[in-house]
Amino acid sequence: MGSRSPIAMKPFENNENDLENGFDKDTEKTTRSTRVTKIPNQALLSGLAYCISSCSMILVNKFVLSSYDFNAGIFLMLYQNLISVLIVSTLSFLGVISTEPLTWRLVKVWLPVNFIFVGMLITSMFSLRYINVAMVTVLKNVTNVITAVGEMYLFSKHHDNRVWAALFLMIISAISGGITDLSFHAVGYTWQLINCFLTASYSLTLRRVMDTAKQVTKSGNLNEFSMVLLNNTLSLPLGILLIFVFNEVDYLSKTPLLRLPTFWLVMTLSGFLGLAISFTSMWFLHQTGATTYSLVGSLNKIPLSVAGILLFKVPTSLENSASIFFGLLAGVFFARAKMRERSQT
Repeated sequence: MGSRSPIAMKPFENNENDLENGFDKDTEKTTRSTRVTKIPNQALLSGLAYCISSCSMILVNKFVLSSYDFNAGIFLMLYQNLISVLIVSTLSFLGVISTEPLTWRLVKVWLPVNFIFVGMLITSMFSLRYINVAMVTVLKNVTNVITAVGEMYLFSKHHDNRVWAALFLMIISAISGGITDLSFHAVGYTWQLINCFLTASYSLTLRRVMDTAKQVTKSGNLNEFSMVLLNNTLSLPLGILLIFVFNEVDYLSKTPLLRLPTFWLVMTLSGFLGLAISFTSMWFLHQTGATTYSLVGSLNKIPLSVAGILLFKVPTSLENSASIFFGLLAGVFFARAKMRERSQT
């Protein structure tokens, strides 16, 4: 939920964190020619790096928004995106990575995707401020349901019964989790549902736009780093505009938090972690593959949810804990069902 990553083949198999980092794991297609040799130790190391950065990013964002009571989610997104742009641009300038030049033709093609991308990030920040990490994780499963329906109607894609069964379990767990949530907040749940629709829309729109975007680049391709740079760069002017629209300027001018060096340190850390998700996602995907990547992403939600409950001392009940655990298992079942579906096709 911070800096961003990108790719576009079967959108609703992607982990939400990756989409919010601009990264769609199906870019594996574009990076297959440069895939590095799979070394067991590197696979384990890359997997750990991906899991740690992914969990840490969400927990740090929750810490900034809730523990610090920082009421400027758009500014936080803007600052994180600025860090991503500066780091990726510097690495590109030094020749460490290669990125496509941001031409006006590419920007025009990508703008619709970027509007959804920014909306996805902002609603994610807004919901995380009010909802505990475990419930955000479970509610995000609704994104998979919306995307599956969207794929069926937009791309005539059909899924087997195991996939639909997993999606049904996700809906049940989200509803039961909301009913039993002792810290239920209507505003937070509203923002999270909007976020699910925007995340699904981003995934589906990305699939449509990707081929066109590749055609207007100089190399005829659009790698992960270029997409990270493109998404985050375009988000900056829109983010500045939205800060004024949502009147965060007034809050920022009065809050004493911006005068605390430790607060800026934590915010900067969140920006680095966001970008770290992009790099570790690509590294892990290269060392293993889409199947392992998807399954680990689902399993990673379990320690994240537990950490979120313990670190932020979330009041919970046996019923709510069972609903959360049920939702997490549904996510793993969904990942396995998608793996089986992919192997059959």
